Amino acid sequence: MSATFDLAEVQGNILRGYTKKPHVRYLILEVADRAAARRWLAATISGRNHDVPQITTGNWGAAKPDTCFNIGLTYEGLRTLGTPSSSLEMFPNEFVEGMTARALKLGDVGPSAPETWPSPFDEPKRIHLIATIYAEDVRQLDQVQQRALDRNALTLLGTREGYNFADDFVHFGYRDNITQPRFEGVPDSQRHPDKQPKAPLGTVLLGHPTNLEGLTWRVPQPAALGHNGTFNAFRVLKQDVAGFEKYLDQAASELLEHRQVVELLPPGAEEKIGKGLSIEGLSRHAALREIVAANLCGRWRDGTPLALSVDAPDPKVDLTDFDYVGAGDSRCPHGAHIRRCNPRGGQMVQRIANNSRRLVRRGVPYGPPYVQAKPHDQDEPERGLLGNFIGASLGAQFEAMSCDWLNLGLQDPRITGSNDPISGANDPGTSWFDLPLKSGSAIRLRRLPQFVSTRGGAYTFLPSLSAIRFLGSQMM
Repeated sequence: MSATFDLAEVQGNILRGYTKKPHVRYLILEVADRAAARRWLAATISGRNHDVPQITTGNWGAAKPDTCFNIGLTYEGLRTLGTPSSSLEMFPNEFVEGMTARALKLGDVGPSAPETWPSPFDEPKRIHLIATIYAEDVRQLDQVQQRALDRNALTLLGTREGYNFADDFVHFGYRDNITQPRFEGVPDSQRHPDKQPKAPLGTVLLGHPTNLEGLTWRVPQPAALGHNGTFNAFRVLKQDVAGFEKYLDQAASELLEHRQVVELLPPGAEEKIGKGLSIEGLSRHAALREIVAANLCGRWRDGTPLALSVDAPDPKVDLTDFDYVGAGDSRCPHGAHIRRCNPRGGQMVQRIANNSRRLVRRGVPYGPPYVQAKPHDQDEPERGLLGNFIGASLGAQFEAMSCDWLNLGLQDPRITGSNDPISGANDPGTSWFDLPLKSGSAIRLRRLPQFVSTRGGAYTFLPSLSAIRFLGSQMM
């Protein structure tokens, strides 16, 4: 780690989860006037202007802020602000092209294709800046938004809003927000313990060492602009919760008739699963639903990793202390969602990539919680996840994970040709997923529909405090 690294130089949402701020609002903004927008940027780090929200850094000092405020800039935003062309040319191609141009790489086709995205994401070149407000309640969100909007400087194109559910559960019924990478030189977070090796700081910030044989990502110059910055893939991900629960019903019904079902669910084992999930009187059909849900994800819905407890949820296990080697390899499906996203130390084709594609993930649900017992119709409100996938390289981390691992399965020949069972671009006519059995064989599930579709997004650069100062300078 560089000796000059200072948490106060880094925007706080990169290395902090703001877990005590359950409400989040994204302001999607267009630069209305270059000079006024630069003055606005300078004001956000002035420490003096109480009319403009101040950027929350990674160093809170003694007092935790009541609300948190951070910004990300698109390539079009940097260009519109007047960033020198010599600096713009140093940004990576995927950032320059923008998320919509990378749709095929990301699996944004069919119902996820950019031409289906609603406003304001249907006009990506107008999206210049995304400001994020984190607060304890909606009243605070409204107050900070009012202070943030300078109509002379910025035009509000739209907003997206979400909030964390109780106990960190999300729409599909899984416990989330369990762990984040730890970085060398950064104090460990007690909120997000992680038993994996610490990642070099260059995994998440430009200008620091990576684990790629001494290679570092190119830092846009001047250093005041690029150093300690990073990139974010902001994604609005619609989730078909009713479709997911319907598929679990369908799969459980088919498994009940399968000749090898006793390997998945021995007689009487449903009681143990029900106890682990605090569900009394769990039927065999309901237990099979939970087994399928656990295998698709790689965790039981309470967060218990299959690599540690394949037969039933276990509240006593460490949710982060596991790997895909030895017994953990055979217990967790090779195609499970969390294994595709992060292979940990497990065997894979690209061994160098085991820990090189790690991302900081920040996600919050949007839309009301799904109530399974309630009748549902075509007018159901949209539900999903507002996701941020943060890393020093969009191409080598986020895009490689999305394309190679989630939607192609190139990391393991046993899953090549299949998509991620939860977030992948699945088609019922061709999709499949293997449920491993203790005997070494597997039961293949078919006809998985697409549960997650993209409804918008943008690639943004998360500048350091020095970069915001540079961009806010009228002499840039």
